[in-house]
Amino acid sequence: MDGVKRTIAIAGNIGAGKSTLTELLSRKFGWEAFYEAVDENPYLADFYRDMNTWSFHSQVFFLARRLRHYHDLLKRSHSVIQDRSVYEDAEVFAKNLFLQGHMSRRDYGTYRDIYESVSLFIPPPDLVVYLRASVPTLMKRIAKRGREYERSISREYVEQLNRLYEEWIERFDLCPVLTIPADELDFVADPHNLDIISERIKDKLSGKETIEL
Repeated sequence: MDGVKRTIAIAGNIGAGKSTLTELLSRKFGWEAFYEAVDENPYLADFYRDMNTWSFHSQVFFLARRLRHYHDLLKRSHSVIQDRSVYEDAEVFAKNLFLQGHMSRRDYGTYRDIYESVSLFIPPPDLVVYLRASVPTLMKRIAKRGREYERSISREYVEQLNRLYEEWIERFDLCPVLTIPADELDFVADPHNLDIISERIKDKLSGKETIEL
């Protein structure tokens, strides 16, 4: 883009299209992609069957893997794109599990201690791209991709995550944020929409004022 190393994080709820946009932007910009380790999480299937028992284990796995990603991407001399950030893990998913009673206060306190300690050493990305999608869109996409362990995800669970995402993004100030209306902009079916998103990302990274999409 301009020869400067950049790091951007793609944020959004389950089914928002984070991994897809990460892949498309990686190819378009020629940047390295770091994907969320969903399929590598050995606790995930158990978690969706019994959240009370496995929520802490699952979230600690994601936190550990996310920190490994940060270590790896910091060593890179080139620009990278990250599929979901450590901030979402803590401020949305772990918080939601605690609020819904699936994680005990003791476990949540331990998780927060780990997260807040390591966050002191993690540099924020240059830009967060937030995919904002409605619950009907998210539920449709979750069903369409047909992951076995996601079959039991309830609409109420997705709605609560969406509320927490909006609260988090509203107060997030560690770096600029570009919000993408993922209901309207289908960057998979329409290459023109991907071009629009790419140009907005370039503008944000260069410090230009951009209009909302």
